Amino acid sequence: MRSDTIKKGWEKTPHRSLLRATGLVDSDFDKPFIGVANSHIDIIPGHFFLQEYGRIVKEAIREAGGVPFEFNTIGVDDGIAMGHDGMLYSLPSRELIADSIETVMNAHKLDALICIPNCDKIVPGMIMGALRVNVPTVFVSGGPMKAGHLKDGTPIDLATAFEAVGKKNNGTITDEELYEIECKACPSGGSCSGMFTANSMNTLCEAMGIALSGNGTVLAMTPERIEMIKTAAKRVVEIALDERYKIRNILNDKAVHNAFVVDMAMGGSSNTVLHMLAIAKEAGVDFPVAHINDIAGKVAHIAKISPSLSTVHMEDIGRAGGVNAVMKEVSKRGDILRTDALTVTGETIGERIKDANIKDASIIHTNENAYSAVGGLAILFGNLAEQGCVVKTAGIQPSMRKFTGKAICFNSQDEAIAGIMGGKVVAGHVVVIRYEGPRGGPGMQEMLTPTSLIAGMGLGESVALITDGRFSGATRGACIGHISPEAAEGGLIGLLVDGDEISLDVDSHMLHANLSEEVIEARRESFKEHKKHINSKWLKRYGLLVTNASSGAVLKTEL
Repeated sequence: MRSDTIKKGWEKTPHRSLLRATGLVDSDFDKPFIGVANSHIDIIPGHFFLQEYGRIVKEAIREAGGVPFEFNTIGVDDGIAMGHDGMLYSLPSRELIADSIETVMNAHKLDALICIPNCDKIVPGMIMGALRVNVPTVFVSGGPMKAGHLKDGTPIDLATAFEAVGKKNNGTITDEELYEIECKACPSGGSCSGMFTANSMNTLCEAMGIALSGNGTVLAMTPERIEMIKTAAKRVVEIALDERYKIRNILNDKAVHNAFVVDMAMGGSSNTVLHMLAIAKEAGVDFPVAHINDIAGKVAHIAKISPSLSTVHMEDIGRAGGVNAVMKEVSKRGDILRTDALTVTGETIGERIKDANIKDASIIHTNENAYSAVGGLAILFGNLAEQGCVVKTAGIQPSMRKFTGKAICFNSQDEAIAGIMGGKVVAGHVVVIRYEGPRGGPGMQEMLTPTSLIAGMGLGESVALITDGRFSGATRGACIGHISPEAAEGGLIGLLVDGDEISLDVDSHMLHANLSEEVIEARRESFKEHKKHINSKWLKRYGLLVTNASSGAVLKTEL
């Protein structure tokens, strides 16, 4: 066992003495030591109940013959951090989470790992850390939240609440209507109920084979979720000493490919591109960002989930057959799905989905009745994004897939919010928010507040937004993020001025500033970088080490 390093031999007498202080007895030293990476934190709706899940996992591990050691990671709630400088810490937290997994597991030589994430950067952070450790690993999330409902039965969610602020600012809803949305949008614990970043990543854990079926759709705080947690805990003990189930043997090139296939079919958050590129790097998988378009061209978009112009939520996907039904339907369209990929439960993806069926074709469509013949995400290129940028095509109105407008430029998200609420943004504008990339932020803020304001003010079909920052999974509309190179590293987005003509064409994968090379060179010669005043030592250090979004915003290991 890997853990023999800290528990076997007379030289390890002090080590065993310390372990006995935690309650271990003689018989425990012959059992596998299992790390239980929990992400319990009281302020996040998807995590405040995970302390109880950790207790259940430890009990199941003991019953199965393992010795559990629970430890915690930090977490940031993107919704609560949204729209102020707290969001600067969101993406950097992914690196702290990955580092904490690596640190605890390798410092104590634990044999296997079970991860209990749920929201936002916590899922990819744990995956990245687990890949560095490379022991048998099972992921089991806390589960999605139920959808909220207004008194008239209309389903709502967090995106509704953010967009309601724009409607209130525009005078189209009352204080009473706003308050009802506030109280009913998030009715229970769990990761926010739509195909936002958390549920996108929890779904992709199924596609990658590192989690059990239902990980992305079985509701939080239900008996079904509790049973899944117990099963996952027992499984990690079963595979703890089996090298076939080291996470790098599961999460390989086939798994990364399958993740993007499911992402396209379900129209996941644009953040999945950022995180999957980072995960691919940790897994040693060469995955150029342009390859995403190749996959999107072969995968039909068959499940439209909120916020993608839909009232469908994760619980509905579960009832309609779940992620397995999505993968089964996708697999009928040629050999796009890597069905021979191994899963942590022992079967291949093909075996896992063999008996899956769509139970409600109004929720999960067939390939023949797809929302779109191509996938729900796209990578655009052009002089504004030489290294690429990302758009969630699933959330765009058809009229905005091809658009030309005049730039209105803001050097921060705060400036943009003030400008939008102050009436500076009108139909025909392309809102440019820059210096919010991984380096320029530093920290690559999500832009849910400005995008929600635009939608709530009725400008969603007449205004586009581009940024070197990123978007919440709750964002919808012609919103293009992850522009690389970013403004802080000399990207063209930093040279734009108000009134510049910008064209986008989603179907042609194009984002272009209609400027001559002479104008661009003249501006570059006189360019002065916008510098932000940052007090945080951690964020300054992060800004020095982070790469841009086309590289997954991973940290450099060498200067």
